Amino acid sequence: MSEPEGTPPPEGTPPPEGATQRLPVVDRQEPENGDGTDRSESPAAAEPGGEDGRVGRFWSARRVPAGIVALLLLGLTGLFLYDIVSVRAGRPGMGWRRELARQLAERPLDDTWVLVGAGVAALLGLWLLILAVTPGLRDVLPMRRTHTDVRAGLHRDAAATALRDRAMEVAGVQSARVRVRRRRADVRAVAHFRELDDVRTDLDAVLADAIRGLGLSRPPSLSVRVRRPGRKG
Repeated sequence: MSEPEGTPPPEGTPPPEGATQRLPVVDRQEPENGDGTDRSESPAAAEPGGEDGRVGRFWSARRVPAGIVALLLLGLTGLFLYDIVSVRAGRPGMGWRRELARQLAERPLDDTWVLVGAGVAALLGLWLLILAVTPGLRDVLPMRRTHTDVRAGLHRDAAATALRDRAMEVAGVQSARVRVRRRRADVRAVAHFRELDDVRTDLDAVLADAIRGLGLSRPPSLSVRVRRPGRKG
């Protein structure tokens, strides 16, 4: 007795040769934490810079100071090397090197020119050390990191322009000047109507919200001053 067409074979029966077989579907699920939340959406992964997303400043490449020091050292080393090769070849050494060696041998340590040269060398070395241990790029404010592989910065002038535009939206503000520093944002506004206290209160609220919207790693403190326009003439 033949089975009706379309009826699946009994369980455990091997499929005929050449026939297609439907594979089971496996749902792929992300590993979960102990509380049942997805690890990819955990707060720690969203803010790699720490609990508040703070990150350090950008480091400057120091190309100009490094290039100047490299050129000076290269030129000085080349002169000494040429003079040594010249002496080894039987020629007399350069006059400036012989004079320098004589001056260093005869002058006492408390001589004025010796002290001046030592002071210049010490200042130059201190300057190079400061450049080596400080990050530089003071005009770039680091922004809060929300992704591990992405790091962004905001220029001070761009931050000041954004804050000035928000300040001009406050009723009563005729003009505004904004200067953004590393730790403070100074706002100087001129109000031609409304009470100064009311304008200052609105500016504090609007600019505080604007600073939070910049997404900076270390939001600067806000300093607002409001005055009346000066008399013409």
